[in-house]
Amino acid sequence: MAAFPTARGRAGPGTVRAVASVAALMVLATGCRDDAAPAWGYPELGATLGSLSQALEKGCTETAPASCADDLDRLDVLAERAFAEVLDHRLLDAAYVEARNEVDRARELRLAAAAQARSRRDPHHLPLRRAVAAERLAYRHLLAALERVRTAPPPGDGTEPV
Repeated sequence: MAAFPTARGRAGPGTVRAVASVAALMVLATGCRDDAAPAWGYPELGATLGSLSQALEKGCTETAPASCADDLDRLDVLAERAFAEVLDHRLLDAAYVEARNEVDRARELRLAAAAQARSRRDPHHLPLRRAVAAERLAYRHLLAALERVRTAPPPGDGTEPV
């Protein structure tokens, strides 16, 4: 440490500690520049979740629940894209799987209620209205599970490949 000489020509212990502290702060401030590390925050998944959230909020604006089928089917396309991204990044967890199963069960109920409403020729069939509401709620739970998975810190220090 000849760069910081004392009166005797050598660096003192306080100077060494100060230089080490400054170096540590610089590393923390600038971050790790390891280009092999995955992009934490998963921007593709974030964009898909944004689209899913927006479609969920704008969908089913009609008063008849039968008209919501196309909107809910579009949500499923986005949910499938999110699932592919979750698998790509190996972010699958039990809460996400349960939320996805909830969506699938709600979809089955909606399809059955829609068939019943068609057979009765009643677009305002109460069981269909309830099934649509349950499926929308299931999508909200799925969105929350996906957001939690996306924002959870990666295992380890985040520098292992995914």
